[in-house]
Amino acid sequence: GEIGPREAIAVGVVFAALAFALVLYLNALAIGLSFVALAIAWSYPFSKRFFSMPQAYLGIAFGFGIPMAYAAIQARLPWECWALMAANVCYAFAYDTEYAMVDRDDDLKLGIRTSAITLGRWDVAAVMAGYAGMLAILAGLGIAIGLRWPYFAGLAVAAGLAARHWWLIRDRTREGCFKAFMNANWIGAAVFAGIVAPMLAHWIRGGL
Repeated sequence: GEIGPREAIAVGVVFAALAFALVLYLNALAIGLSFVALAIAWSYPFSKRFFSMPQAYLGIAFGFGIPMAYAAIQARLPWECWALMAANVCYAFAYDTEYAMVDRDDDLKLGIRTSAITLGRWDVAAVMAGYAGMLAILAGLGIAIGLRWPYFAGLAVAAGLAARHWWLIRDRTREGCFKAFMNANWIGAAVFAGIVAPMLAHWIRGGL
């Protein structure tokens, strides 16, 4: 069932406390970052009121698990961590801007700021630049750490899927933009498959 505002606050506090209890088992760096993560998560709902590109802010919020994971496992934040974070911000910015293009007229009436409104006629170009930035960063990272061809095959598939997004959003119709947003997960899935496939193949060969 539905919960009211006060119940929602209470539930949020309980889950935040449970999450912090789990964080206490990690190292000092991860604990420190958890406070930054909390501040970002708390402030995100208000970002559309004071920030002209809340979709980029969403990318930071969604991607903050990346430095948290590095901090927990390696107790440091190497450059690879920030490369992945930057790629995630580009990805989230692109697909959430597609969603903002769907709601542009409603958001204008409500006085809400979004990247689709801020960018105006450059919105389609910005979405494609976001996807291109994500793929370029991931390609550079793959080269730098010596990943093999399946990874780059996954990026190539992701690039093809991203190109289709241009076709869907080029006329800025609500239907096309919403379809692009709903299919954005397949871009991430292609990248994921490129990472997991060689690992799975190695595991299967080892088991035979």
